[in-house]
Amino acid sequence: MKALKERILRDGKCFEGGILKVDNFINHQMDPILMKSMAVEFVRRFASTKINKVLTIEASGIAPAIMVGYLLELPVVFAKKKKPSTMENMLTTTVYSFTKDRNYDVCVSSDYLCPGDKVLFIDDFLANGNAAKGIIDLVNKAGAELVGMGFLIEKSFQHGGEQLRSMGVHVESLAIIESLDNCKIVLKEM
Repeated sequence: MKALKERILRDGKCFEGGILKVDNFINHQMDPILMKSMAVEFVRRFASTKINKVLTIEASGIAPAIMVGYLLELPVVFAKKKKPSTMENMLTTTVYSFTKDRNYDVCVSSDYLCPGDKVLFIDDFLANGNAAKGIIDLVNKAGAELVGMGFLIEKSFQHGGEQLRSMGVHVESLAIIESLDNCKIVLKEM
């Protein structure tokens, strides 16, 4: 994804502690043209995979997941970070947020994540893999099958991708950050 890599290098901002800020084109202000291009790339990379549902986690994963769902003409479900009082048949798991440095409950209704579903998870970042592992737990609790995980940006130095791949998960990342040492963005050549 040359366009994404160029945008990260041009507009991404690095902060101490391994934080990459891309809020001017991915997760606060969004570039819909780039978002569509990234979704097209996910569709290409998962083309041989049987999928009937796209799953994400709020909030930053919703935009890319909607684009993928639109292109695949599939429903998109997003796991919520707050338990709504109106949700029925709730499945929950606990996830640790690296950027917010806290645990939070994530939930989804088993009315929308069902036994037999073939689920593609889409999210903005893969760092330590905590959100992804929480999603795996929810998919398992639902009796569904995780067929793949797609991330806009993977921070390989935090090893979440390595852990997921060692678990046998089909992981596709559109841009991989090898290092943010000294607040310098170093991308993996692919």
